[in-house]
Amino acid sequence: MGQYSIKEVETLSGVKAHTLRIWEQRYDFLKPRRTDTNIRYYTDEQLRLLLNIGTLNRNGMKISKIAELNESELKKAVMEIQTTTSDPDNFLDSLIQSMIDFDERRFEKTLSSAIIKLGFQESFVKLIFPFMVRTGVLWTTGAINVAQEHFISNLIRRKLKVAIDNQFIEDTKTSKKFLLFLPEGENHELLLLFTEYILRKNNHQVIYLGSSLPFEELTRAILIAKPEFLVTYLTVPLEKTSVHSYLKKLSASNPEIKLIVGGVQLHHIKSALPANCIPINSAEELLKVIS
Repeated sequence: MGQYSIKEVETLSGVKAHTLRIWEQRYDFLKPRRTDTNIRYYTDEQLRLLLNIGTLNRNGMKISKIAELNESELKKAVMEIQTTTSDPDNFLDSLIQSMIDFDERRFEKTLSSAIIKLGFQESFVKLIFPFMVRTGVLWTTGAINVAQEHFISNLIRRKLKVAIDNQFIEDTKTSKKFLLFLPEGENHELLLLFTEYILRKNNHQVIYLGSSLPFEELTRAILIAKPEFLVTYLTVPLEKTSVHSYLKKLSASNPEIKLIVGGVQLHHIKSALPANCIPINSAEELLKVIS
């Protein structure tokens, strides 16, 4: 059974912590549990309920009206929205529920519906990328367990690889060479795969080296391939050095190469990034840098 703090529930649901507390005081539908040390937490069942409540409230239903619905009426109202919506936030709620429940059918239905209404790229920009960023924070804290991470990651990876294989690159005057990698100890490669898809779709050359690449092997690959850009993501602390020290070392070794960096670990860096580092915090920023 999952156990989520109020901050983790806020991250997953998008409902602010102070709003949650107000709802708990005024209505009877959401009651967090408490640990032996009196710290409040929420279960999987309560998170599912909150995701449904958030979907209805975001789509115009007053919270007082939602509080009057029984479980069957609540699910029916949510299903009506999710079958007609084109709002990425509604798809995102459904995607998170499919991860919690290990529900592959719901994942496929949600993503297929999003792709039909938004297109493949927009679905990943507005749905999958925010999903990975939102849940990536919780993977590092253990709020989402390893089995849930592997389940949803493999489903998304499967979609991305099919999309990547369907891209045919035609070199143009604006084509650039990108080398994509993750540092040693970093294995969350979904954002890197998404970046490969975007780059290939825009007719750029991609050298994909994957996850957990030792620095010495990266240096050797750079000397041979001579890329114009390096792209990496940092979602967990590095084992052998700090993130800032790693980026400084990489920058100093390759001052003429632009280094595109994303991931939640960037938020923990207090010092200025090297001059040739380009931080990205969203798919929109990635697209802007590429263009």
